[in-house]
Amino acid sequence: FSCEWAAAHFRFRPPHSELAYALEAGKGGTRAILVAVQAHIISYLLFTRETECTHLERLCQLGQWEQGQALATALAETLWAAGGGGRAVVCLITAPITMMPHEGYRANSFTERVQLFEFSEKAAAQGFISDHIHCFKGEGSHGVILFLYSLLFSRTLER
Repeated sequence: FSCEWAAAHFRFRPPHSELAYALEAGKGGTRAILVAVQAHIISYLLFTRETECTHLERLCQLGQWEQGQALATALAETLWAAGGGGRAVVCLITAPITMMPHEGYRANSFTERVQLFEFSEKAAAQGFISDHIHCFKGEGSHGVILFLYSLLFSRTLER
């Protein structure tokens, strides 16, 4: 992955602002993934989330916790759909490990640390993502790459 991909994570605009619902997207390849997740965030905020706010207020009255919940819901919905409505796989990074790469492969200190968590219930996947949302939105978390890996494993390589 390029430096742009490695640095990409899910980052919202400032909480309680007019664009509190919006993800910040840089230029390049990660933008397509961010836009797809953004669509799920807006759908959740407008049509699913329980609140007394009007539709437009639902988008602007988000605090940091609500932003995280909206992101967790959007990621879970997307992974669940990729898994055909029967499974979701969430990829997270484990602590650094020391291992020698197999012959013909080059270690990148990222892929070797990916750990898979498989769920057969959407609510369990969403709860897990919510509990680990910092792994997708924290600076230096490689959040977009982790989500891309999660999509691939949820969909399966055969499909």
